[in-house]
Amino acid sequence: MKKIGILTSGGDAPGMNAAIRAVVRKSIYNGLEAYGIYQGYSGLINGNIKQLELGSVGDIIHRGGTMLRSARCDEFKTREGQQKGIEQLKKFGIDALVVIGGDGSFMGAKALTEQGFPCIGVPATIDNDISGTQFTIGFDTALNTVLDAIDRIRDTASSHERTFIIEVMGRDAGDIALWSGLAGGAETILVPEEKYDMENIAERLRSGQKRGKKHSIIIVAEGVMSATEFAEELKKSIDIETRVSVLGHIQRGGTPTGFDRVLASRLGARAVELLMEGKGGRTVGIEKDQIVDNDILSVLGQPRNFSSDMYDLSQILSI
Repeated sequence: MKKIGILTSGGDAPGMNAAIRAVVRKSIYNGLEAYGIYQGYSGLINGNIKQLELGSVGDIIHRGGTMLRSARCDEFKTREGQQKGIEQLKKFGIDALVVIGGDGSFMGAKALTEQGFPCIGVPATIDNDISGTQFTIGFDTALNTVLDAIDRIRDTASSHERTFIIEVMGRDAGDIALWSGLAGGAETILVPEEKYDMENIAERLRSGQKRGKKHSIIIVAEGVMSATEFAEELKKSIDIETRVSVLGHIQRGGTPTGFDRVLASRLGARAVELLMEGKGGRTVGIEKDQIVDNDILSVLGQPRNFSSDMYDLSQILSI
């Protein structure tokens, strides 16, 4: 093992730069060369690869996004595309690869490992939807970004005595909605993992009105429906004035929190250690504050557990 490649793929997440920095510096510390692959698997196929030095990753730990940039690449899903990527890795003499991203990125890492090229997956996605880890890089930052928006919107909701419906990211996973809703004191939280009853939601709003409550916050994960659609459905059950806020891509950007910077540093460093141990086809993660690693097949084949207990608690505390 002499040369390690690094790429980021899929949606960007705050903390990716901290992970890149950790991989590069851990590699160099151990006498290895580190190579950055720009624009994800698309850049791998096209040979957009450059050696990274200590200074290459200076002053990036606090920056959101990814210095290596990211891109979707349907070509890499094919055997031919994967072979092109492997040819580029061989051309640069790269022995192994650290892939920073979500489950789609891990599929590429799995394919390369199966073809004899060892890869380690580092989970980075704001959705927190990867199994084998309690938290993914970027989730904590996104959570706090959403929470800040909820606090600001609540001020306006209170001033104008209105119900605000806030749409957050989470097509298949409701962690952003659940955690931000619970922390932000939302009256209602809708997530893909749990069924909802519109009449029950309307009744809870009526109950609040009866005890003098003038405003409410409803959090909707995009995987359930859009905030606009929900507002239209809610209007059929209760006559209240609502406003819609779609937070969109602001949830992906911004300076990573301290938690995400530390998590990314620990996971990135462990990824290099695994490769030095001759291991590929693994993912790293955190469980009970301990860094762990799992077979990439088990991670891809198993949905991440959703905390129904936390969801039930949010229902109880929002009465």
